[in-house]
Amino acid sequence: MLNICILFGGVSPEHEVSLRSAESVLNNIDKEKYNVLPVGITRDGTWYLFGGDDFSELPGSKWENNPNNMKAIVSPARDQGLVVFLPDGIRTIKLDCVFPVLHGENGEDGSVQGLMQLAGIPCVGSDVSASAAAMDKTMTKLVADKEGITQAKWLLVKKDVFERMAEQTAARIESCFDYPVFVKPAGTGSSVGVSKVKNREELQPALEGAFEYDSKALVEEFIDGHEIEVAVLGNGEPYASICGEIISGAEFYDYDAKYITDTSVDVIPAEISDETAEMVRDTAVRIYKALGCKGLSRVDFFVKRDGSGVVFNEINTIPGFTSISMYPKLMVASGIEYPKLIDKLIELAIEARM
Repeated sequence: MLNICILFGGVSPEHEVSLRSAESVLNNIDKEKYNVLPVGITRDGTWYLFGGDDFSELPGSKWENNPNNMKAIVSPARDQGLVVFLPDGIRTIKLDCVFPVLHGENGEDGSVQGLMQLAGIPCVGSDVSASAAAMDKTMTKLVADKEGITQAKWLLVKKDVFERMAEQTAARIESCFDYPVFVKPAGTGSSVGVSKVKNREELQPALEGAFEYDSKALVEEFIDGHEIEVAVLGNGEPYASICGEIISGAEFYDYDAKYITDTSVDVIPAEISDETAEMVRDTAVRIYKALGCKGLSRVDFFVKRDGSGVVFNEINTIPGFTSISMYPKLMVASGIEYPKLIDKLIELAIEARM
């Protein structure tokens, strides 16, 4: 029986999303096939081997106070695996694979992937370089540009420059774009810190909000389009799922629309032409390969309402795995049930380390 560590929580603005994703993964993984080791990271960076089997308590912070929790770490030393701190000493548990159900900073950005690489432990998802490049939206944009993939016009704004030259920065943005524009931190997911800006008065607060999460912000032109998502699975020869569409109940598909309110609707399969769907799927695989991704990613697009084309938006190397997340829904709709999807991701991680 393989020892599988499910890693969740994390020091990240997306901590709560990770807990919800982990709850779903832990409720769906085949516990007759795997010895499952749930390891949670608190918001302040303490690691615990979770000592319960009621995974419904993960969302929120009460899981941290479970009296059966034990402090633990994944050792960077090879052949150590999970080190559990017991009252009378330590115990080491060999790990056959780590599944980092971590979103955003300190989890999706290559940091945890680097730890697993040092430890020699197979890790679900992309490696250090692909994770880092996909997490930084400006790096992803450069790769997409080089690959010739159509995307929204964009501009990088650095925090130190903005703080010294706020008015000049605003003027530069306005010389490149008409309102509305989107302002995003370069390195977050789940739409954390993202704003839709309609005028000059909203621009400075939006940039300041983005800089709370990153020293780089991305300003993008507004694309009037259907929000289309596709799930990609695989290593060398990845597979793209059928397409799904998000119809947001908010002005755009922000954090609340994704995880808190129930106003958004997903349509699977997306109501787009077969030709457009094939273009989306092909482009998803192109950007996945160009970045060197492995295991899984969710790739997001806009299909322009005026029929003028498909626009790449972004890629997420550890997409949401909650009960309402698009990645598992798209895979289920493509014929891969949730428990089998987990099996496949573990297989791909072990294959990538061989």
